[in-house]
Amino acid sequence: MTAIAAPAHSSDIVHTAVVSANPADFTPKVLADSVVAQPTVLALAERKNAIFAGGHFRSVTSADGTENFVRDNLMRFSSTTGAVLPFAPVVDGAVWAIEPRGKALFIGGSFTHVNGVARPGLAKINGITGQVIKKFAPRFSPGTITEIRKARGRLIVGGAYRGKLKAFDPKTGQRTGYIGLRVQGSVADNAGQTDVYRFAVSPDKRRLVAIGNFTSVGGVERWRAFMLNLGKNRAKLNAWSYDPLKRLCTAHSLPNYLKDVDFAPDGSYFVMVSSGYIPQFGRVGTDVCDAAARFEVDVPAPAKPTWINYTGGDTLHSVAVSGAAVYVQGHQRWLDNPHGTDSAGAGAVDRPGIGAIDPATGAALPWNPGKSRAVGGKDMLLTASGLWVGSDGKYFGGEYRPRIAFAPLP
Repeated sequence: MTAIAAPAHSSDIVHTAVVSANPADFTPKVLADSVVAQPTVLALAERKNAIFAGGHFRSVTSADGTENFVRDNLMRFSSTTGAVLPFAPVVDGAVWAIEPRGKALFIGGSFTHVNGVARPGLAKINGITGQVIKKFAPRFSPGTITEIRKARGRLIVGGAYRGKLKAFDPKTGQRTGYIGLRVQGSVADNAGQTDVYRFAVSPDKRRLVAIGNFTSVGGVERWRAFMLNLGKNRAKLNAWSYDPLKRLCTAHSLPNYLKDVDFAPDGSYFVMVSSGYIPQFGRVGTDVCDAAARFEVDVPAPAKPTWINYTGGDTLHSVAVSGAAVYVQGHQRWLDNPHGTDSAGAGAVDRPGIGAIDPATGAALPWNPGKSRAVGGKDMLLTASGLWVGSDGKYFGGEYRPRIAFAPLP
């Protein structure tokens, strides 16, 4: 069912089939308690036979509900049995990004301390014991780190901090100067901080696509998205740009509308997902508003995406491209809905909370497990065995799977 072994990130995984709509029974449960009333899983990563899950949570139980655990925003469990493993670092804020490498684990988020050690936003810990690896001591202004990837021998870090997107030495945490491009500007007065919210690295580690709130990169106009060429010694701005991203969607209250991006396993294209409500008049087919959109890597200035699949007014928060499917997750009710306006237009299909899109045609696939919509899940992870889904929802495929679900390959 899969062509290669499972590393940490979805873009490296090739599936030849769509995953099952019936979730596995063994996944641990992330529950609300008196400390965290609205828990959510924001980040997933795999290392050997274990899954790391980060987010904002505290109470975890075994799949059968017989064992209870305290896990402060970060946990580790078996990918085959779901058993919660004895890994319990104390992280004092939400974990948004996880990057396992060897025995180490890089984590990013809105925390300030790990096990009482000051590590504002970015830390390196032992992936078995949870202890802080103190030699890695990055120095940068406090902020929230929302994405981490290791590429070309460097740790690339994105978020709402002074650098926005920079490369660090994975041993010491010192900046390397590999990414020297300044990310600047804001797409609107009400868009919040300038940031690089999410980025994806191609499987060959030669390209990076980033999304967020900005209008220029290295002094060159780039609204909401840009591509870098990752060279041996320095990253350079790629010619790729998409002019319609300069425009607002109908919801002016959601100006920073791109939410996630993922490369295809062969690196030839990437898919973005978004919020923003619906396109303004006459812009269906070009504007990426509450939609998933495919772009080809080697088309530097497309007039429109290869395809766009609209929800008709509901946000998509995360995307994972397997080769067999483009999985999308959010609080959507429908896909195939370009004519819907917070409603099911002609041709719309029900796909509550999660869905799958044909990578070639851009049409919704029949796969329709359904899941709790809630605010919408912000991460999915493809592995050699299937699809892991992290969210703030309680149900997947009609079964009680709070915040973590696994859809295996058939």
